[in-house]
Amino acid sequence: MRRYSDIIAIAIIAIIMLIVIPVPTSLVDILITMNISLSLVIFLLSMYIKEPLQFSIFPTILLITTLFRLSLNFSTTRLILGKGYAGKVVNAFGNFVTGSNAVVGFIMFLILVVVQFIVITKGSERVAEVSARFTLDAMPGKQMAIDADLNSGLINELEAKERRKKIQKEADFYGAMDGASKFVKGDAIAGVIITLINITAGFAIGMLQMDLSFTEALSKFTILTIGDGLVSQIPALLISIAAGMVVTRAASESDLGTDIITQLLSEPKVLYIAAGALLVLAFTGLPPIPNIIL
Repeated sequence: MRRYSDIIAIAIIAIIMLIVIPVPTSLVDILITMNISLSLVIFLLSMYIKEPLQFSIFPTILLITTLFRLSLNFSTTRLILGKGYAGKVVNAFGNFVTGSNAVVGFIMFLILVVVQFIVITKGSERVAEVSARFTLDAMPGKQMAIDADLNSGLINELEAKERRKKIQKEADFYGAMDGASKFVKGDAIAGVIITLINITAGFAIGMLQMDLSFTEALSKFTILTIGDGLVSQIPALLISIAAGMVVTRAASESDLGTDIITQLLSEPKVLYIAAGALLVLAFTGLPPIPNIIL
């Protein structure tokens, strides 16, 4: 365990050093892939927990991953503005999304940021704030219920101690999530600002220092900037969704997937009524084949 602590400490220091130390493009590709992989692991883990306290380290993970993304933004910005190339991953993301039209790719990137910032991040922040408030307000009543069970002999001293400890952990967790959600919000704002800086400065550098034409400079640095923004915002989007699922997750005996399937299919008559509505819609001018199949 001591070795694990040392590894994590070294990793966090290395993340901070990314801000000031130039990194080669090959290493940037590896770090970006690590960032995407880590966000996928966090996203999937949030789906398999049965209660939020099973992932009590999430607020700290949220801070570390946000710092990691911002450090990668420093590295990729340095490469984009300095060399006009930020690695294969950034280039692949930029070309895949923009295709032959950089303007459409930029608009799609802005829509992604807006969805993350206004819908997911804002909602997760509000849920965490309300959950923290209600958890703190409910603490005295829960403590009294534990004391009543202990005095009546329903639980022993050890069980009472464990239940008090769990209540305290819940309050600490939701309070930390309330604060940690601000990191995600700030990260979304920083992503937009960094994107605008990269496009503007890259366009100027391309024309003045690299002797590129207006069209070449605009296309080149727009594609690179969009690719850089996507490799940063897609992991941020996954972690924002994970944060929303964690703070909205009520204690259950099953994971999220099992609860969704079990509860959505618990009333067959609901499916019959929905199927009848789709069948009616199939004859009102809507495409009939999809409605009939569904």
